[in-house]
Amino acid sequence: MKHSSRGASRETNDNERPGGHGGSPRQRSGDALRNNFNIKGFISTSLVDWPGKVSSVIFLGGCGFRCPACHNHRLVLHPETVDDYPVADVMKQLKRRDKWIDGVTVTGGEPTMRKDLPDLLRLFRDRGLKVKLDTNGSNPGVVARLIDHGLVDAIFMDVKAPLDARRYAEVAGVAVDPRIIRRSIGILKSSGLEVVFRTTVVPGLVEEPELRSIRESLGRVPRFIVQPFRNVDTLNPAFSRKREFDLERFELMRSSYEVPSRTESASHRFRRAG
Repeated sequence: MKHSSRGASRETNDNERPGGHGGSPRQRSGDALRNNFNIKGFISTSLVDWPGKVSSVIFLGGCGFRCPACHNHRLVLHPETVDDYPVADVMKQLKRRDKWIDGVTVTGGEPTMRKDLPDLLRLFRDRGLKVKLDTNGSNPGVVARLIDHGLVDAIFMDVKAPLDARRYAEVAGVAVDPRIIRRSIGILKSSGLEVVFRTTVVPGLVEEPELRSIRESLGRVPRFIVQPFRNVDTLNPAFSRKREFDLERFELMRSSYEVPSRTESASHRFRRAG
């Protein structure tokens, strides 16, 4: 089978798959089901996590970033305090919903920190499910290998801040080499997959000037989404005391900087024409 990545394709076999091994799907599944994969949460049906699709959502623990506005900080700081959700139970739930869901969203935390992530994604693949991955772009090599081996159908990447070291560190909470983020962006833009870039606006950190800089750095992309900040249970408690953007300002940010999907663009043109 051939899979395309960064404009190139190559032949693969089971023994070459990242984190994988040979054998039939049933053999691989049996081995993988003995691993809990650090699954910390499961939503059986979501209409919002993969726009335009119905998906189940799997949350993995651990993240290398320490974003002060993060509201999943328990998964980031102390994933060991959250009980594991057995992967066998996840697979049973997915089997019951085969006819109702379009695929699986894998989020976190930061899923690409897991060395066994390919084995988890292959479980879904062997069941014939489509896979969407959420990532912060901090592990471009992992992302590239997942694409090379056909383990993902869609990748949504969060671009936290303008691509300079000082600003990225402020928003991510740790030192980040912007070249790593740029590499992930480049890999996704040339992948041929469904790709969406996202930025969360945060009062005092990411506002209109930062959105403008991010859009300029991204260049031409298929879709870019502006997400709202929520001042609820943030990693840095001080951010829970910040006021959220009012709706009018947030919608102006969206209309000024988002890149809608082709379907959304066509719908907008139709409404205006009508």
